Amino acid sequence: MHCPFCSADDTKVIDSRLVAEGGQVRRRRECLGCKERFTTYELAELVMPRVIKQNGIREPFDEVKLRSGFARALEKRPVPVEEIEARIDQIKHELRATGEREIPSRELGELVMSALKRLDQVAYVRFASVYRSFQDLSEFRDAIERLESEPAETDNP
Repeated sequence: MHCPFCSADDTKVIDSRLVAEGGQVRRRRECLGCKERFTTYELAELVMPRVIKQNGIREPFDEVKLRSGFARALEKRPVPVEEIEARIDQIKHELRATGEREIPSRELGELVMSALKRLDQVAYVRFASVYRSFQDLSEFRDAIERLESEPAETDNP
């Protein structure tokens, strides 16, 4: 850390404390050159991967788009907001955990469909019909039959 007073690059940490409910670390530092003291704050930078669209365009991950996709699929469905938020947080955690700098939009869509399947089957079929571009009723029927034939997914192992 460079000293803000003399720009020396040697400083030592005198004191460290957690602040902001453990989300930041406050450090008191002393410059070894000019002996001035100053405070720094550290926090983890959680970088979301960029999304690679079907046409090859790369764009930043957009939580608003993710949330609106859930909202459209779950419109007028009896799913508590807390459960929706938990799924969105889970998807964001999974994206960060990959460690990848970029993720194909198809992979993100599959994560959303998996979450919707566990939340509400009607919402899952709604989302899948748009996401997979269903062309006729037979594709709806196939999706519903696959859903009915699968064992029920639960969050508890």
